[in-house]
Amino acid sequence: MAQTDPSTIELQVDKVGQLFDTLDPMPFRERDLDRAAEDYIVGWARELPRKAPIRILIHMPPAEALGEHAQMLGQAVGRYFDYRANVLTKDLKELFRVGRYSLCVGLVMLAGCITSGRLIARAIGPGEFSALFTEGLIILGWVANWRPIEIFLYDWWPIVRHRNMLRRLARAEIVINPR
Repeated sequence: MAQTDPSTIELQVDKVGQLFDTLDPMPFRERDLDRAAEDYIVGWARELPRKAPIRILIHMPPAEALGEHAQMLGQAVGRYFDYRANVLTKDLKELFRVGRYSLCVGLVMLAGCITSGRLIARAIGPGEFSALFTEGLIILGWVANWRPIEIFLYDWWPIVRHRNMLRRLARAEIVINPR
């Protein structure tokens, strides 16, 4: 299998600290990325081919490029995107937990609506009103299952896609270019 050339995301900073949240009290290598820097990197990563490895090329002044923080930049960026991917994994687990709970509630509601519709149809007898009421309850039962169906069929895809992109960014090669 041939190795794919990495797709490059370029950004320019005057100081390494511009990439990180200045309010974060953690040591440098454990800091969160600045929101604008993260949005910029993630925005570009979305436009890159999904299978290609990613290279992040950071242009900065030579004095900054030789500093201690610049040497830890690859580790810090990788750790941050790995952390963000793990958060999305937890979000996905929570979404599926809510989906399972919603499905249980929805199925009980559907069973109750079908049973109620049959009992009411027997009590009222055949006719238009009985059929209308029975069909209305069946529709209500299915509507109660709308959310779990939506979760299990559609809602998880974007989360997994975003998590996979963050994992690619966590593995990205960080290249510092003194300008």
